[in-house]
Parts: sequence; structure tokens; C-alpha cells
Amino acid sequence: MNVEDNSLAGRARIHAALGDPARLAIVDGLTLGDASPGEIAAELGLPSNLVAHHLKVLQDAGVLVRTRSEGDRRRTYVRLQPDALAALRPPAMPPAERVVFVCTHNSARSQLAAALWRRRTGRPVASAGTAPAPRVHPRAVTVAHRHGLDLDPAGTAHVEDVVHGGDLIIAVCDNAHEDLTGPVRPRLHWSVPDPVRAGTDAAFEAAYTDLAARIDRLAPAIPPGDDHA
Repeated sequence: MNVEDNSLAGRARIHAALGDPARLAIVDGLTLGDASPGEIAAELGLPSNLVAHHLKVLQDAGVLVRTRSEGDRRRTYVRLQPDALAALRPPAMPPAERVVFVCTHNSARSQLAAALWRRRTGRPVASAGTAPAPRVHPRAVTVAHRHGLDLDPAGTAHVEDVVHGGDLIIAVCDNAHEDLTGPVRPRLHWSVPDPVRAGTDAAFEAAYTDLAARIDRLAPAIPPGDDHA
């Protein structure tokens, strides 16, 4: 079993331990402060033997530890292990010198994604298309301005003229993901519906919202490249 397998197994144990409502309630209660098993039983209205069982499951999973009171040595307190809960997050991706968002025409989704990434992280970013359009779609420019982003209406480019070694390539449309099967291959694929096909302001707004949420989830998982550490 490799390190990644070990990590997955550990995370699975923690998830399993948290899968019981009472154990999740115990963790919730310990998030901001420590408590004795008796205090936990009183707070949750559970018998002490059941609380003891739940605490053992959580302790075996590495979610909490017990400490003995410095006052009454017969008394113990339970505290969370923050690192265990932090381990529930997926492992970080390798550092990237630059992120490049790719769609078919480089006229909407990839442009919005690059602008969102730039504002969210301040790190190097670019966008490109497998068959770039002459201009950025006007509705993409409009939705960008509505959210305080700037897009260059003439700033489209072909993927072969943009991508270089060290880039993390993210396909933000299905066609780009399926077309890029050669040396330039996306590391990630986001199946964001094409707003140009619908041709409505609502579709462009939905694409913006989808991309913004994905970028918020991705940004913490990618360490900056060496030049930006």
C-alpha cells in the first residue's frame, strides 16, 4: 500500500467514525471547547455507556484524544485533533507555475475562468481555445463587467500558442477535454455548459457562478509555483 492508499484509508476511517449522528454531534460540540464524557452525556441526553462507545470509536479513528484533569485527577477531558479533521480534505495537487483554462472558442468559459482565477489568487494564468473565435463573446464581457472583472474583447488565442511546460491545463468544456488527446492534455476537466449555445444572459451568469465555485474549491488545493511561493 502506497502513501496515497494510506491517506485514503485514514480518511475513510474518519468518515466512517463521523457517519453516526451522535458521533457527529460530539465532534460538533468539541469544535470550540473540550468536555468530559459526563458533560457530553448530559449535553446530548445519552447514557454514559453509549457515550463511552462513541468516544472510543472517535479516538480509534484519531479524531480525538483524552487528557487527565490537572485538578481532579479522576476526571478526564476529551479534545479534538484538528489535524485529523483537516486530513478529510483531498490532498493538494502538485505546484503549478501557471494555470491555463481551455475551451473550444476561448470566447466565454475559459476567459471567465482565467479572470476569476487571477482575481482569486493573483497567480499567473492564461486562457486558450482549440478553435478560437475572432473575439470574446459580448455577453461574456458583460457578465465579467457585472462582477468587476475585465476581459479583452480581442484577446482570444489558440492553445498551441499559449500552453508550455509547467502549465496546469484545465478544460472547461467537454469538447476541449475530448479533443486534446495529444501532448497537450488537460489535467482537470470541468463540464461547464456552453452559455453561447443558449445565448441568454442567464446562461452566461450560470456559467460564471459555476466557474467561480469551482475556482474557490480548487485554489487552496494548488500550491503556487516556485517563483510565487
